[in-house]
Amino acid sequence: MYIAINILGLCVFIGVAFLFSKKKHEINWQSIIVMIGLNLLLSWFLTDFSIGRIIVKGAADGFNALVQVAYKGIEFAFPSMVHVKNMDFVFSSLMPILMIVPMFDILTYIGFLPWIIKWIGKGLAKITGQPKFESFFAVEMMFLGNTEALAVSGLQLKTMSKERDLTLAMMSMSCVTASILGAYTQMMPAQFILTAIPINIINSIIVTNIINPVHITEEEDVIAKMSDEKNAKEPFFSFLGDSILGAGKLILIITANVIAFVALAALIDKILGIIHPWLSLEHLLGIVMFPFAWLMGLNPQDSFQLAQYMGTKLVTNEFVVMGQVTNTVKSLIPHYQAVLTVFLTSFANFSTVGMIIGAFKGLVDRKRNDYVSSNVGLMLVSGILVSLLSAGFVGLFVW
Repeated sequence: MYIAINILGLCVFIGVAFLFSKKKHEINWQSIIVMIGLNLLLSWFLTDFSIGRIIVKGAADGFNALVQVAYKGIEFAFPSMVHVKNMDFVFSSLMPILMIVPMFDILTYIGFLPWIIKWIGKGLAKITGQPKFESFFAVEMMFLGNTEALAVSGLQLKTMSKERDLTLAMMSMSCVTASILGAYTQMMPAQFILTAIPINIINSIIVTNIINPVHITEEEDVIAKMSDEKNAKEPFFSFLGDSILGAGKLILIITANVIAFVALAALIDKILGIIHPWLSLEHLLGIVMFPFAWLMGLNPQDSFQLAQYMGTKLVTNEFVVMGQVTNTVKSLIPHYQAVLTVFLTSFANFSTVGMIIGAFKGLVDRKRNDYVSSNVGLMLVSGILVSLLSAGFVGLFVW
C-alpha cells in the first residue's frame, strides 16, 4: 500500500506544479516525460544496482576522506576539539569547509571544474531537449552554489529575457554546493545525500519547465561568454588567500544563521506556548506539511514527524534539522531515512529567497529584478516541489 501512496505522491507533486504553471498550454510534456523517466532510472540505478551503490559509496567515502584530512588542520589549531566523544557541530561539520572550499576553488582556477560543468551540461541538454544554458546552469549550481553560480553567470542573465531569468532564480532554490557536502555527509546517511544531487538537478528542470515554460528560438539558445579572457588571471596565492577567507566567512554565516534561527524558533514556540501549551512552530508546520509527508509512503506517525522536520527546514535551514536528527537518523527505517535525507539536501528555504533576490539586484537591471522579485512565491513553491519530488523518486526504491 505504501509504495502505491509513494507513486500517487509523485503524481500529486507534478499536478501541483501544473496548477501553479504560468502558461499551461506551452508546457513541453515530451521533454518532461523524458526527464521523469531519466530520474526514475537514476534513482533505481543508484539505489538498487550494486554498481550504482558502489559509485555512491565511493563518492561518500571520498568526501569522508576529505573531511578526515581537514581534521588534521583543525587538530593542529584546536587539538582538544578533535577526536573527542562528542565533537561540537561547528568543529565536526563546518570547520572542514576551510579545506574543501579552497580545494574546489583551485579546481576552478586551473580550469578543470568549468570543463566538467561544460560537458555535463551539454550532455544533459542533449538528453532532455532543454536549452543549453539552463542545462549548463543546473550542473553549475551543483558545484558552485546558488549565489555563486548566478554571479559567474551575470553576463548571461543580462542578455536573456526576464522569463528565462526567473527560470534560473527558481532553479537556484534547489541547489546544494559541492564544497559543503562534506558537512552534510557527517550528519546524515552519505549514500542518500549523494544520490540526491543528480536527482535534484533534473527535478529543478522539470519543475521550472512546468511552472514557467519559456519558448526559446535556436538563435536565443546560446551560452554567452562568461568572463573577459583579456583580464589577467589573479596570482594563485592571492586567489587562494581570498578563497580561504571566503570559506571562513561561510562558516561564520552558517553558524550565525543556525544560532539565530534556532533561537527565533524557540522564541516563537515560547509565544505560542503562552496561547496554548500544545502550540509550537513544529506542530503548526507539521499540520500544513502532513499531507505532503504522508504522500511519501510513510505511516501516519512517521508522516507527522517528517512533516515537522520539513516545515522546520523551510523556515530555518537544512543544518538545523540535520543537527536535530543526526544522532537518531540511522535508527529510522530505510525508507524514512531516504526521504528525510533527500528532502533536506537542498537550500530550499525562506532565507534562500532573500539571497537570490539580493544576487539578482546586483546583477541585472531593475526591470528584470522587479520581475523576478514579483514571483517570490513561485520560487519558494519550486524549491519545495523539487525537494518533494526528489525524496519521492529516491524513496520509491528504498524500503
